[in-house]
Amino acid sequence: MSGEPRVVVHPDKQSLADAAAARLVTAVIDAQTRNPEAQVALTGGSMGSAIIASVLRTPGRTAVDWSRVRVWWGDERYLPAGDPDRNDTQNDEAGLSALGLDPAKVHRVAGPDVSQSAEASAEAYGQTIREHGQKTWDVVLFGVGPDGHVASLFPHHPAQRLTDAIAVAVHDSPKPPPDRVSLTFECFERSHEVWFLVSGADKAEAVRAALAPGADRWDVPAAGPVGTDATLWLVDADAASELD
Repeated sequence: MSGEPRVVVHPDKQSLADAAAARLVTAVIDAQTRNPEAQVALTGGSMGSAIIASVLRTPGRTAVDWSRVRVWWGDERYLPAGDPDRNDTQNDEAGLSALGLDPAKVHRVAGPDVSQSAEASAEAYGQTIREHGQKTWDVVLFGVGPDGHVASLFPHHPAQRLTDAIAVAVHDSPKPPPDRVSLTFECFERSHEVWFLVSGADKAEAVRAALAPGADRWDVPAAGPVGTDATLWLVDADAASELD
């Protein structure tokens, strides 16, 4: 495989979630044959939660040693622990804790209840990645917004410009809440596999724009992340409706 984008279209959101869950289980098993631990970055939103729920129903999940999986998030809303708008809370409610993960290997972004600022939270998360991550991610999951944003990297937002950093504080987000923490493009470039998981007709234009030849990540952030081994666009028919 290569990092060139490959599009896989599924009939609907549920079939997309089920297929992505099965693919994720296989990728984790493969990663554990190469390294002591698999390193996976999750995404929030309804799609991210749907995949977690589908993993719980995937028969192959019993072949994974979940105690050897490190879980991260590509971004997080800078909100207190347990807030329903946090990505990790949404994933928890979908059943993340039922997988048998080692809680010490589930790395959450600190919120204002335990961190002085989004900048301090971003710095701390970057340090945790340096200490417990590997040189590369095995799989990074992305949702895509209607504006083409990924993680909390938005079109024409200065947070995109940060270099020499793993994570960045994001302020004045065009989508609430205004304060967030996101991993950077530089960090995402270390990924073996990058998967974009997109459902719904409201995302169709963003999918088309991101996959257009010469797309600029400044305008369409989803055009930026590319896996060193694979870049997959796993989409439903509605999200693919504007592709040729």
